[in-house]
Amino acid sequence: MTLLLAHVSDLHLDGTERATERATRTVDYLRHLPQAPDALLVTGDIADHATTDQYRQAAQLLDLPFPVLVCPGSHDDRAAMRQRMLDLPPSKEPFNHLHQVAGAAVLTCDSTIPGQDGGHLDTSTLVWINQTLTDLPPTTPALLALHHPPVRIHHPLPDSMRLDNADDLAGLLQAHPHVVGILVGHAHTGGATTFAGRPLLLAPGVRWTLRMPWEGEPAAHHDQPPGVAFHVLGPDHRLTTHFRAVV
Repeated sequence: MTLLLAHVSDLHLDGTERATERATRTVDYLRHLPQAPDALLVTGDIADHATTDQYRQAAQLLDLPFPVLVCPGSHDDRAAMRQRMLDLPPSKEPFNHLHQVAGAAVLTCDSTIPGQDGGHLDTSTLVWINQTLTDLPPTTPALLALHHPPVRIHHPLPDSMRLDNADDLAGLLQAHPHVVGILVGHAHTGGATTFAGRPLLLAPGVRWTLRMPWEGEPAAHHDQPPGVAFHVLGPDHRLTTHFRAVV
């Protein structure tokens, strides 16, 4: 079976016309695809200030005819996101969930540090990842999704607030060869590299897209269109990714 997973990140919904238009444009593009994805993954920073109105807007916007998988970002609030967006009991515990989609397992993992921009996988999350992967059949391909990249992407802004205990995650993954990729956000730029011998794919930003140092004027961040990553996981467990700008 083949999995088609759409991936967006960093909506930063703040009630402004610009943020609303870009997020709506992106979701409408996904809604009207000739072939619907099996699921949409949103890797954090859904709300810009974690207010009730911002999460209510997100819930309405992401009410789609296919599953929507989310993990929190550094601008999100665990309890508020659970209660106001997902109709779950409010809790400040890490937001970690297992999703079974089209024969694959997608683990949405909480890499946030409340009140800080940087990322960290705390002990309970690392234990949860390890146990969840251990409990999966070894023939089930797994994808890990989190907000913070565990590697440098060669821009000083996201590199100053990436995951701070990447070695812990890399060591854990040695025991789980059925993890076929890691999917992240936070960097506001589409990209591809490797981590712990697996593909590491960065979703483009929706609210704004980062220009890299060699591209020149940082003020032009806001001139770039929002983007989507499409991850295709085939029966051979090979992960292929396509990036699209939503214009």
